[in-house]
Amino acid sequence: MSRTRLPGHIPRVISALLTSVAVVFGLTACMNDNSKVPDDYITFFGGEPQNPLIPTNTQEINGGQVIENLFTGLARYTPEGEARNAVAESITPNENSTSFRIKLRDWSFTNGEKITSDSFIDAWNWAVDPANAQLQSAFFAPIKGYTEVAGETDADGNVITEPTADTMSGLTKISDTEFTVTLSAPDSTFPLLLGYSSFVPLPSVFFDDPKSFGEHPVGNGPYMMDGQDAWQHNIAISLKKNPDYPGEDVPKNPGIAFIMYSSPTTAYADLQSGDLDHMRETVAPEAYPTYTEDFPDSHDDKPYAAIQNFTIPENLPGFATDEEGRLRRAAISMSIDRQLIIDKVYFGARQIAEDFGAPTLAGGLPEIKGKEVLTYQPEKAKELWEEANKINPWGGQKFQIAYNSDGGHQQWVEAVTNSVRQNLGINATGKAYPTFKAMRDDVVNGTVGAAFRSGWNADYPSIASFLVSNYRTGDSANDGDYSNKDFDKLLAEAAAQSSPEEAQPIYNDAQEILMQDLPQIPLWYYSASTAWNPDLKNVESGWLGMPVYTEITKDVN
Repeated sequence: MSRTRLPGHIPRVISALLTSVAVVFGLTACMNDNSKVPDDYITFFGGEPQNPLIPTNTQEINGGQVIENLFTGLARYTPEGEARNAVAESITPNENSTSFRIKLRDWSFTNGEKITSDSFIDAWNWAVDPANAQLQSAFFAPIKGYTEVAGETDADGNVITEPTADTMSGLTKISDTEFTVTLSAPDSTFPLLLGYSSFVPLPSVFFDDPKSFGEHPVGNGPYMMDGQDAWQHNIAISLKKNPDYPGEDVPKNPGIAFIMYSSPTTAYADLQSGDLDHMRETVAPEAYPTYTEDFPDSHDDKPYAAIQNFTIPENLPGFATDEEGRLRRAAISMSIDRQLIIDKVYFGARQIAEDFGAPTLAGGLPEIKGKEVLTYQPEKAKELWEEANKINPWGGQKFQIAYNSDGGHQQWVEAVTNSVRQNLGINATGKAYPTFKAMRDDVVNGTVGAAFRSGWNADYPSIASFLVSNYRTGDSANDGDYSNKDFDKLLAEAAAQSSPEEAQPIYNDAQEILMQDLPQIPLWYYSASTAWNPDLKNVESGWLGMPVYTEITKDVN
C-alpha cells in the first residue's frame, strides 16, 4: 500500500480535527531493567499480559504472542495462513463433517511428559467447566455436550440451563494416540480452528495447580519459558528454544523476549538506539512519516488479517439495538472521515474497512449490501442523529471511546471523536486507560461505561473467526453483548456447508445484518507497518502481521 501525504490545503474543520492529534508521548528512555534477557535473544516490543498464561483464558495480543510460541496444537498456521497438521498426524471427517477422528504424532511437553488424547480431552473439558470461568470457553461450543457442561445463559447473563455434566459427550478417547470429536451440527470449518491456541494440549501438571502454571507454563511449542524467572512482571518475558521440538517450525535463534513498554514511542526510541530488535507488528504512530527512512533496509508494510474498529456496547444509553440505537450507530459511523485519518495519522498505511472481516482472507473482499453506512456522509449522519433525537433527545450526554494509552491509540481515537464532534455537534472525546490490562478488565467486567477500541486479529484463517467470536450471542469476544437470532442462524447455516465457497454467500448475508445493527464500527484494515534492527536476518511478517519468530536470526558482536 502506498504511503502518500495529503496536499497542504485542507478544510478548516478538518484542520481543527487533526490539531488535537498532536504527539503527546515523550521520548523517554526505557526504564525497564531487562538485563536478565540474554544478549543473543531477539527482543520484541511487548506489554504485560492481562491474565496468567493459560491458553483458554488469553484473548489479547500480549499474552497471545507468548502462548502461541509456547504451545503447538493439532494444527499450526503457516506464515501464509494455511492450516497444516502439527501434533495431529491426521484429522479425518465423516461424510457430513459432524465427527472428526484425530490421530496423534509422537510428541512431548517440555517437561518430558508424552502428549496423549487425554492431554486434549482433559484440557478442553476443563476450559468449558463454568467453575473455571475461562474467557475462551465458547470456542468449544460446536462440540456435542458443550451446553450440558457449560450450562446456558441469555444475552443478559441470566441462567437458562444449569450444567448437568462434567465432560463433553462429543469427546471420545479411542486410545492414547486417537480420539474423536463429535459436533452438535455439521461444521466443515472445524479443522481450521484446531490450530488456534485455545485448542492446545495441556500437561497433567496444569491440573495440579492452574494458578502456578499460569506463571510458569509448560508447553510443547517451539519455545519454552527460560527458567523460573522468565516472566519478570512489567519488565520482560523470556523464551528459549525448545531443544526437543519435533515440529516443522524449529527456531533458528536461541531465544526471544518480549520487552514491556509503557508506550510504543519509547520502544521505537530504543529500536533507534539499538536497545530493541523488533517493533513486532507496528511502529509508534508518530514514526509513520519517517520509519521507512529511519530503517530503509529493515521495514515492512504488509496487509494482514486484522481490522480496527470500536465497540458500542448494548448497555450504553441511547445505543440499544432498537430504532434509536441503530440511527445513532449509523450516524456515528457516517460522521467519521476514515480516509483523512488514515492519510494524516497513518500516512496511508491502512485501508478503509468495507466489511467486518479482512480482505486478505481467502475469497478477498466481499460485496455486502448496506456497506455505504461505512462511508463518510456527514450531512446524512447529522440527519440520522436528529431522527434519533426525535425518539429520545440526546441532551448533554458525552460520547466516549475508551482506549489504552500504552498501545499507540490516542491519535486515531482523538481524530475519530473530533470528527464525530465536528459533524454531529455533540461532546465526543477519548477515555484513556493507562494500560491495556486496565481497559480490558473494565471491558470484560462490563464497567467501561463507554464505547471502546476493539481491533481484531483472525484466530484462524476464515471469515468465521471474525463473525463468530465477535458477534454470535454469548461468544468469547462479544464484549458488547450483541445478540441477533437471525444472525446466529445464518452463522450455523454457513458452518453446515461442505466448503468455504458454499458458505461465503451466507456469511455475506450475515454481514448484511451487521451493517444494519453496527454492534461495532469498522474503521480500517491493518498493515504490518513495522521496523527492525538491521542486524536481524530472515525477517518476515506472517498472515496475522506478527513476525515469524522462529525464522529470525541476529548477528551478535
